[in-house]
Amino acid sequence: MNRSVLFALALSMSVCGFAQVVNVGEVTKVDLPQAAKVAAISPQGDYLLLTSDANQGLTKFDLATGESSVLTKAAGAGYNVKISDDGQNVVYREKSTNKARLQQTAVQSRNFATGEVKNLVKPTRDLNAVAIEGNSVMTVNKRKMQAKSLDSNKARKGTVLYTENYQLMVSENGKARQFSPLGANRRYIWPALSPDGTKALFFVSGDGAYVCNLDGSGMQRLGTLRAAKWLNDNVIVGMNDTDNGEITTASQIVAVNLQGQRQVLTDDSLIAMYPQVGNNKIAFSTRDGEAYIINLK
Repeated sequence: MNRSVLFALALSMSVCGFAQVVNVGEVTKVDLPQAAKVAAISPQGDYLLLTSDANQGLTKFDLATGESSVLTKAAGAGYNVKISDDGQNVVYREKSTNKARLQQTAVQSRNFATGEVKNLVKPTRDLNAVAIEGNSVMTVNKRKMQAKSLDSNKARKGTVLYTENYQLMVSENGKARQFSPLGANRRYIWPALSPDGTKALFFVSGDGAYVCNLDGSGMQRLGTLRAAKWLNDNVIVGMNDTDNGEITTASQIVAVNLQGQRQVLTDDSLIAMYPQVGNNKIAFSTRDGEAYIINLK
């Protein structure tokens, strides 16, 4: 019996007695060519984007064929990378150092069908956020939003949730405002806008994850749930990790819903970290650079 089957059996026993938030099917280990971190899974669930622990470089890994292709070797490319809804475009950062030896960030897009690479944002020291909605890539630079189209259709400006100096910000229709619904004395990280664009998900350092409406109403505390992602408008997936001050010593992938139910999706046999979601699949990395996929029914 291979490790993937053993893990699936252990998983089914580990969630017994907990509320069922999602219906877990097969759990498979991905045969990566080398150790890596999963930066994203495509909306169709057919490929992974891989990067290093330090978010250096970006590689596309085809889950059906096992073939991989390097997209960029740039620093920062694996941080919060975005994929278009059709899976054909990837939008990523490229960090560099200017003549004054100061760090700056550019934003690039790449189309897999044509191979075309577009420079969406020139190197800047003031990039706040990158988001993608439909065919539009929205970037916020010095609190000013810019929208660019990935195809021949007109780009449009939507809503972008991000952090600036650890304060929660919302940019709507090109106008930015400080949000920080629990007060400006808190440290906000890992912001994520719900798929329907109505709710904010965020983590408060030293406290936990929260969800609320964009006017601050309907506040819900989700407990320890780091690096969380929206699976859909009702279910959120994140990690519950612990460390010894130097390395992560344990971590589980956890699903919660807005009704307050919580389900542990991995057991203690793996240090499961940084979940990514797409097409009823949850991909995650381990501390040792392995990758697994939880297939949902």
